[in-house]
Amino acid sequence: MEPGPEDLIAEAEGETLGEAKWGAMKDLEPRFPGITADCVRFEVLDEGNGAPARVRGEVDAQAWRSVAEADLPAEPAERLRAVITRVVQALGLRATVDVEETPEEIRATVNGEDLGLLIGKHGSTIDALQHLGMRAALRGGEERKQVVVDAAGYRARREAALQRVADRAVSDAVSFGRPVDLEPMRALERKVVHMYLRDRTDVETHSEGDEPDRRLVITPVRREG
Repeated sequence: MEPGPEDLIAEAEGETLGEAKWGAMKDLEPRFPGITADCVRFEVLDEGNGAPARVRGEVDAQAWRSVAEADLPAEPAERLRAVITRVVQALGLRATVDVEETPEEIRATVNGEDLGLLIGKHGSTIDALQHLGMRAALRGGEERKQVVVDAAGYRARREAALQRVADRAVSDAVSFGRPVDLEPMRALERKVVHMYLRDRTDVETHSEGDEPDRRLVITPVRREG
């Protein structure tokens, strides 16, 4: 998932400009794992002079990807492993990275304790990491495969939760004969719900709205006669 404009920016304050910049970096790190100061443009909002210093940091997304993808192995699966391992180490997590490859998919699974920082709020960090991993693993003209990055079973738990939400929405749509809007979701999650409901004959799905508020709408299918 591509980061949105609001994800690229963080403001922070500190007793000195250095502390303020460090605070902005810590704010950005969960959204851009492995980020370095070279990937951030800083704007001084307040130099301090008796009051806290304040800065705004804006990520250069292309520079961040270049840092994360630099000096990677030749094989796609090993490139994915290298990227995820670097991020795990950059976040200071005690975890292992296992990679499995099939003809259809390359899957990296992070196992360890306290992986909330890697997953992020509503999965935002791990989704960004999956996008980064896909770009790194499948660069150039290599065979295209699905790339999945998981952490301690998060994907299965989240998919099950989305399916429960979809089931309730379908029940309401069919019972009351009206469309039901789901809460705004990222594109990956909308795809999970759409794929889950694609074989249903009593409802259909479509997306409405603009990112980041784009949502899935479940509409009952009207029967003739």
